[in-house]
Order: sequence, then C-alpha cells, then structure tokens
Amino acid sequence: MIETWALSRDLASGWVVVAAVLAGLSVVLLAIELKRQGGRAAVAVAGSGVLAVAAMFVAVVRPVRIEERGASVGARLLVLLDASRSIDLPADGARLRRDVMGELLPKIAEHFSGIRTRVALFGQEPEPYTGSLEDPHFTAPPVVSSDLSAALEALSRTTDELPQAVIVVSDGRLDRPGSERVGESVKAALGSLDVAVHTVALTRKAPADAAVRAVRMAGAVVAHQPVSITVEVACSGGLECDEIPVVARELHQSAPPVERASGVAKLRGDTASVELELTLDRAGKRIVEIAIDSPDGDEVPENDRRLLTVDVARDRIRLLHVAGRPTYDVRALRTWLKSDASVDVVAFFILRTHDDNVVAPQDELALIPFPVDELFTVHLPSFDAVILQDFDARPYGLSKHLPSLTRYVKQGGGLIMVGGPNAFVMGSYAQTPLAEVLPVSLDGIPRGDAVDLARFVPKVTAAGRHAPVLEPLTALMGLALPEMPGTNVVGDPRDGATVLLAHPERHTASGADMPVLALGEYGSGRTIALTVDGSHKLLFSTFAVDAAGRAHGAFWDALLGWLMRDPRFEPARVALPRGCIAGTPATLEVRAVFVDEGAPAEVVVTRMGTGEEVLRRDVTVSPGGEPVRVPIGSLAAGGYTATVQLQRQGRSAPSRYDFACEAGGAEWADTRPDPERLAAIAKASGGVAVDAADLTALPLPRAAQVVAERRVHPVLPPWVWTLLAAATLGAHWVVRRRAGLS
Repeated sequence: MIETWALSRDLASGWVVVAAVLAGLSVVLLAIELKRQGGRAAVAVAGSGVLAVAAMFVAVVRPVRIEERGASVGARLLVLLDASRSIDLPADGARLRRDVMGELLPKIAEHFSGIRTRVALFGQEPEPYTGSLEDPHFTAPPVVSSDLSAALEALSRTTDELPQAVIVVSDGRLDRPGSERVGESVKAALGSLDVAVHTVALTRKAPADAAVRAVRMAGAVVAHQPVSITVEVACSGGLECDEIPVVARELHQSAPPVERASGVAKLRGDTASVELELTLDRAGKRIVEIAIDSPDGDEVPENDRRLLTVDVARDRIRLLHVAGRPTYDVRALRTWLKSDASVDVVAFFILRTHDDNVVAPQDELALIPFPVDELFTVHLPSFDAVILQDFDARPYGLSKHLPSLTRYVKQGGGLIMVGGPNAFVMGSYAQTPLAEVLPVSLDGIPRGDAVDLARFVPKVTAAGRHAPVLEPLTALMGLALPEMPGTNVVGDPRDGATVLLAHPERHTASGADMPVLALGEYGSGRTIALTVDGSHKLLFSTFAVDAAGRAHGAFWDALLGWLMRDPRFEPARVALPRGCIAGTPATLEVRAVFVDEGAPAEVVVTRMGTGEEVLRRDVTVSPGGEPVRVPIGSLAAGGYTATVQLQRQGRSAPSRYDFACEAGGAEWADTRPDPERLAAIAKASGGVAVDAADLTALPLPRAAQVVAERRVHPVLPPWVWTLLAAATLGAHWVVRRRAGLS
C-alpha cells in the first residue's frame, strides 16, 4: 500500500493558485504593517496573523490522504534488429555481422530478463521476429533496405501499449535516417512519442574493399542516343587503390555481354568518379552491368559489379524496309510506314535485277546500286527492326550477311519476313542461319513446291482469337479476312512460336494447318513470318470498304507494336515487385489482362548470356488482371529473363520480363559500418549508444506501477477547517487590539 497527500479536488487548480496568491499577499501586507509599527507586541501580532492566513488557506484547499493498493508491472522493451542485406558483410576476422547479431540475442535475453521484451525486424517495414532470443543464430532472411525511420514512425502510430525504451541493433549503414541531420529525422519519426532509443553497434571495423559505390544517369535513356553515366568507385578498410578500370556491358538473353563503354577511375584518396558515355540500341528493359577489376586483398568482391535494370525509351521506331519489287502490297506498306510520325523508315526497292539488259553503261544509270554491304554491316545495329518483303537474298548479296542479321535478332532486333514470289524458300533463305530465326521451318520444301498460287481465305486460329495482336483487326472486321492471291509454303511452327492465321486447306508434314501468320522469339529479339503478299486488301478492296481502309493500319500497327514489345499487345505482364537478391527467394507476379476466366500458363526463367533454363513452372492465371504469385527460388547473381506463355485455346506469344539479381545490391555498395550515426540517433532521443561488447551498459527500463484500488480520506471534515480558520482569525483580531492596532 502506498500513502500520498494531495489537495482537495473540489476546486480547480486555477482557484487554488488564486488562493495561494491572496494568502501570500496577506502575509506581505502584514509584514509591511508591522515593520512600521515595531515594538515587542509585533512578534505576537505577526505570529497570530501568519497562523490565521495559513488556517484560512488550508480551509480553502482542504488536504486529503490517499491510499493506493496495486502492483508493479515489468517494463516493456522493444528491440529492433537490422534485417537488411548489410548484416551479411564481414564484421571482424571470419565473423559476419549476422554472427555478431546472433551472439547478442542470448545476451539481450539475459540482461533484460524480467522485462517484457518484444523483438522486431526493421528493413523495408517492421516485422515480428519469429526466432528465439536464446538461439545464438540470427535466422531472419535479409531484405533490400534498412529503413529505421519507418519502424519508428510505425511505433509512434501504434495503438498497442507503448514501450518504456527501444533498443536498435545495427551496423549503422541505414537508408533512413540518412547521414545528414540525423537528430531532426529521428525526432520527426518519433513525433510526440517520448521514448529513449538506445543503439548497439555490431562493429566498428570496415572490411578491405573496393566497390562500385554508386551509378548515376543524367536524364532519360533513349534508344540509339548516348547518355552520360557517372560511376563512383571507392576503396575502404585500408585497401590501397590507384587506378581502377571500369567497364559497362549490356547483357543479352543467349549471347555474351556486349561492352558499351569503358574508362579508368583515378583515385585521389578513398573515392573517384569516372564519366562514361553509354548508347543502348534496343528499347524496353535492358540489363546493364557496371564492373571494376578486383584489386588484390578485396574482401567483398561481390560489390565490384552492379547490375542495373534500365528502362530505355524509344524516340521513334527506326525501320529498314527492303522489298524485291514495287508491288501493290509493298507500296501500301511503305506508304503506311511513311505516314506514321512515330516511325523513321529507310526503304529500298529493287527496280531492276542483275539480269536486266538496259543497253546502257553502268555509270549512266539513274538508279543507285543497292548498298547491301553498308546497310548490313555499318548501319544494321541502328535499326529497331528489319522488314524483308518479297526479297531474294542471293542475287543482291544479302546471303553473306545473313549470319550478321541472325546475330542482330539474337541481340534484340526485330525481323518481319513478308511473302511473295521471292520470299521464304524462293528467296534463298532455306538452310541458312536466318532460317533458324524465323518462327516457321523452311527445311525439306523443294523450290518447285515453295509457292501455292491458289486463292484462299486465311482462318484465325484458336490462339489468334484471343491474341491482343489481332484484337485491333478483329475489332474492325470480326473474324472475316479478305481472299489472298496465294501463299508461300512453309513448314511446322518452331517450338515456342504462336500461329495466329493458318491456311484452311494446306497442311505441314506433321499434319498441322500450315501457318500464314506466326510470331516467335529468338534470343533477345522477336520475329514475324507473314506468308502472303495481300495485306493491302485490308486497305483498298471491296472487303475493306466497311472499315474505310483502317484495317490495314490497325493490322500493321499491332504487328510492329508486338515486335517492339508494346504492353498493349502482350497477353501477359510480368513483374518482380520486391526485387531480387542473389541467394534469397524471389517471387514473380504474373497478370493476364486479356482473359475472362482462369487459364493455364507456362513460366520459364532463363539465365542471360547462356540461355540456361533455371525454372519451368505451370501456373493458372486469374481473370480480370488479378496477379498470380510465382515463387522462383534463390538465384545466383546475374541477369535473367522470365517468359510467360498462355496455354489456353492455343499457345500465345510469350511475354518477356528481364530482371537483374544482385549480390547485396545497394546495401553492399558501401561496406563501412556507421556507429557515429547510431550515436547520433541515441543522443537525439535521450538514449545510450554502446558497442556490441558493452551491451550490459544499457540501462534497464523502470517498471510500471498499476493501481488496483485507490481510497481518498479527508484529514478533517470541512466544518472543522472552517472553525479553525475562524478561531485563528478571531485570536489575531484580539492580539491586534491589545497591541493598539485597528
């Protein structure tokens, strides 16, 4: 039981203050009066006066005695453990910071025994720690950030019981609060919460390390246009560095990395920056590797390279259109390409062959020779896609450049082959490197049977009826198509290809309907095979009247959009919302936005550079664009490509997503611990900062007192206080009269 004294609660605190002021003023006036009077009687008058004032004041406030019965409850303590990727860096010797964290857990349990302790992790957002404090192993998986401010902000908003103290265990290498204005950031995060934040530094020793500390790009990245990037290189932990070569490479799906820029960082002190000029030829998500040569003694070689996912924008689509002769189909396509302001087209028509006898010297001809060597050696990488329309490769010298064109597609370029008397097998493409690129097979088809001149109406396949690529066309024309004057003969679709249009009567060697329009992927690029030269009938014909010729533009706009990976024409969308850290389980999100009911899909993940398949999984996508989570496990550091192919009613064209999986990422860019920042955090909140070896120096939070019963007893009844005040006041009046005072 605890006894305390207090004033009566009958009066508000304001009136108590007024009474005290009046009592003090009365004593002051009494003293002034007696100082003027003097004499021996002044002592008696002063004593009785002070006693009367005191009695009147007590009669007003009426003190009470309070008895409280209760119990003390153990203090509440919150321990925040750093779960970021930096805890897997070296601490000292052979130990990691994770090992030091694990050794601290039993010590925390012992030092704060009897105290209600809650342990949580902080990274991207605070989460409960599911491990045991008695287990000397820190079992939490690492996350990609270390946001302590977010954890403190969540604590200030909680409706649960607040702790008496917070302990932060970290290496100090935090995302928030930053290294500047630490105190202000901590106070802002805590808000009105008054709690001491103590800090425990895991280590003070920085490992010997050379690292790519940061990569900064100036402005947006546009295909075919150079962009300046600044690479910051640093050496720490006593590692001696002078000049460090830096190289930027672009990763490709199944081809070796291509070097895009290089330079030398000359260190004067611990850090140096080098400017590189980088040019990327393909739009979309590109994986760029920034790497340095590891010097001797580097304890953390994993951060000697950074893998960046760069969103490359496209200013204009740059196309190379090569046609064998100026047919209606060629002219219609060229006119549409020229009319689109978003397309920069370079077109070449073959108006005469080598066999034409023009009866004139070569230097007197107005027509220039076809610059095949220059186009397919010097300028080929500058094009986003190549359209070969009814073009024979052999007589114009293209055959020797087909290996280069194959590599171009493999590294991310696009290719469309359009039919005609000089296309596909008749264009001398069978049994060439380019034949492997096409989504249809050309093997085993003799030249005498390579063209079918019989008229026919292509039919839309099951995959075509659900493909976003044909949706603009079917929205205008339905499933009806114009009659075609004939077709090139091709074989079976290759593995992974998607057939959207097929011949109603012709079949391949396997018995399948012969493809008329097929889409496919090769390496990092995409290819389209259109075996007819009659798409102009979507523009001007009796069939095209109902759509006012708009079907032709809708058809080719969708084909080019799919070739350039426009999201509008992708059947599925893939994302990696929480990023990827090497050695840590990652999860893909797959959305199929064009299905109205669940559909099976195949997810394949391959390693960039080698094309090695690391995952193949069947999933069922949800209707209405709801995401489906696909665990892909732990991956090694590098670039990866995830493709999703819908299986419902015919295979769709694969949707692709390139991503990078880094060893440590930004958390390992700077391996130095920062105990000074932890000390600033503790100072700003009134806490204590210690090292891991000095954990027992942390103060224990005080227990909280819980009151179960409270009784208030007045010292005397109110009438007694009033009687005492009246009696003392009367006695003072009598003394004053005897002293001759009025």
